[in-house]
Amino acid sequence: MTYVMFLLLVGLVMGLISVASNPSPYYAALGLVIVSGMGCGILVGHGGPFLSLVLFLIYLGGMLVVFAYSAALASEPFPESWGTRSVASLMVVYIWAVAIASWVFSSGWNEFSWVPIDELSEFSVFRGDMVGVALMYSSGGGMLVISAWVLLLTLFVVLELTRGLGRGTLRAV
Repeated sequence: MTYVMFLLLVGLVMGLISVASNPSPYYAALGLVIVSGMGCGILVGHGGPFLSLVLFLIYLGGMLVVFAYSAALASEPFPESWGTRSVASLMVVYIWAVAIASWVFSSGWNEFSWVPIDELSEFSVFRGDMVGVALMYSSGGGMLVISAWVLLLTLFVVLELTRGLGRGTLRAV
């Protein structure tokens, strides 16, 4: 389990580096899908399969649609890929920064602290994520409503920005 979690964390960091170093929205969308998949895999490994499924579906269903509208604005015929010199040099710089930061801050880490919540008690009746789901809908109901309104507002803003025929905010000059 430790090796799987290590691979998921490395994939998460590499996906974040690919998003941060690429100026083209097409490749950044692929990096964001990789990051969300790795992050949800980490949540599954720590005992939250329902929460990770909900987060993955919300991300792919909502935010990727908004990202597609933004990518439609930047329709460049030859986008920069991960193999170009500028993007590759930025990736190398970010990988070195992550390596130096992990070397500086790695003195207190221990691999035995990566224990999922369901392995702490042998015969547990409750799962770790079911209690959180009930709490999210009872005490966090207001925050869910606010989040839904913010996503709806974001969708309307992006639609207004990308409206065609020269009437939107962003248009070809």
